[in-house]
Amino acid sequence: MYSPTTWGPKQRSSDYKLAHIQNHHPNMSVELDDGERKIINEFCHYLEKSKQLFNGLRDLPQYGHKQWQAYFGRTFDVYTKLWKFQQQNRQVLDQKYGLKRWQIGEIASKIGQLYYHYYLRTSETNYLNESFAFYSAIRMRGYYSKASKEERPDLMVKKLRYYARFIVVCLLLKKMKLVRDLVRELAKHIDDYTTTYEPDDQLEWSLVLGEIRAFIEADSVVNVVDIDSSSIVLSHRLTPLNTPPLEKGGAIYLTLQEILIIGNCHEQVKFSELTLDMFRMLQTLEREPQEDLTNQIYDASPAPGRTPFDGSSISKRDNPHKYLLYKPTFSQLFTFLASGFKELPPTGAMLLYISADGSHGNLKQTDDIAYDFGGVITNSRREPEYSNKTKRQGALKEMHCVHPGDLYPFTRKPLFIIIDSSNSSAFQHWPNLFGQPLVCLLSPEQIPSTLQDQHQKGNLFTLFLHSPLTAFCHSSNIVDIPVALWDKCQTQVDRFITESSKIVTRSRSLDHSFMQFFGDDFMRVLLLRYIFCYVTLYLHRGFKGTKFYPASYPTMPKEEILENVQLQKLIIELASVLEVRGLFNEVGETE
Repeated sequence: MYSPTTWGPKQRSSDYKLAHIQNHHPNMSVELDDGERKIINEFCHYLEKSKQLFNGLRDLPQYGHKQWQAYFGRTFDVYTKLWKFQQQNRQVLDQKYGLKRWQIGEIASKIGQLYYHYYLRTSETNYLNESFAFYSAIRMRGYYSKASKEERPDLMVKKLRYYARFIVVCLLLKKMKLVRDLVRELAKHIDDYTTTYEPDDQLEWSLVLGEIRAFIEADSVVNVVDIDSSSIVLSHRLTPLNTPPLEKGGAIYLTLQEILIIGNCHEQVKFSELTLDMFRMLQTLEREPQEDLTNQIYDASPAPGRTPFDGSSISKRDNPHKYLLYKPTFSQLFTFLASGFKELPPTGAMLLYISADGSHGNLKQTDDIAYDFGGVITNSRREPEYSNKTKRQGALKEMHCVHPGDLYPFTRKPLFIIIDSSNSSAFQHWPNLFGQPLVCLLSPEQIPSTLQDQHQKGNLFTLFLHSPLTAFCHSSNIVDIPVALWDKCQTQVDRFITESSKIVTRSRSLDHSFMQFFGDDFMRVLLLRYIFCYVTLYLHRGFKGTKFYPASYPTMPKEEILENVQLQKLIIELASVLEVRGLFNEVGETE
């Protein structure tokens, strides 16, 4: 299926060669003076060069930090010149060359794509704003408004792809009102396209539209409403206001530098190679973009803003670098892990997040913790040769199942692992092979029957790590919550996070690995939200038994942290504020 994150099909670089200009522009004036001819020649040169460079981007390696930067730089440079050139010479290009508005839209769309892909490669959210500025300008100025009148189905497809990409960017920026407007417009354009041309890809576009609608609906597990009952969109990226405090005097050892976010849950909704869990986790591991681009967005003529290659953006990174891998094969996963491992600086840590279906293994379990307890399946594809061997031998393990033993080589450097799966317990025991810090946070393996039909809306454990209050409400069957009550409850959650941070910092029995990760804002957030998740589910009457609770390696001390009476009281107070006190056990009450 078509994915808006891909570059799209290659275009022939000869489309705009001067020898064919009049074939493509029959309205172009034959009589040109030298100045006009020079302008058209230069425009065609920039246009052809930009297309060649854009098409070449797909061939760059998807991993690593530096192999692709110079090429991206050249591509941005050419598109910047092309965009400014068409602005400065619009009259000649309109009257003598026959430049159409959809062609201007196509240039702007490609610049938007460039910024979006640069965001994917750098994790810097400000580039999403740059992408949004160009996509928004296309819509506001109606660059594609007459594409349907050109009687060319390929132009309609360009328009549909633009909408799909714009929706992805708006989703990531949490511009949900605009997302809904764009979805309605996309639905209308798909109808126009399929009615006019009856294309072969009619079903494909219907599926894309269905995916978007399902994704938006599934992401709204708890609805925060204003006084007039209108929904309020909340962002859950890291800000100075929601960063957990760190007591002074504590040594700061490691910083999160490399992240792999992997998704492969069979029932979970996805859009554009992003499952809902991946979508939530990538936001959890980003800072809220601070740059105000309002003036650029509403300027008469947007232009490429802050250049990604001014030096400061490469040397100073606001967010850890991350890879998003949807259904990776084992070889793909290993390649990206090795790349992230290679790029780690001396005081850097790597985070591996996997949301995937569990595989409990085919062999009789022994005491071999490396492979015999199964793992998680990152891709369900089977190679023909592999399938034949399975038929003959009958006992081969899943080819694309990640076992704990597969990750042993990467524990040579600090590694922080999150496993959200029905077989997360396979990752509960690790040998201390290299003495480096290693922490693994593991989801509950079971959920109450009342929540089992919610699988497509994302996993509960990831929701706790993304937005603790949303997960608390969801596990307590709260669907709508007034914003005033939400704010009051969020204050209570913040109290819990602050108190648990003090307890962790002062603990003398907590494994040292936790403390080495605790100095980093993002990893501290994850550890404290893990504690919030455990205490909530431990007290909740609907979650009975250890299979319903999260776990970790190394194990956190129970009496001092996980079953701390003071933390339990804060959860009970939160339940009382939300009027769901009856769903929770008494403080100190055994399970």
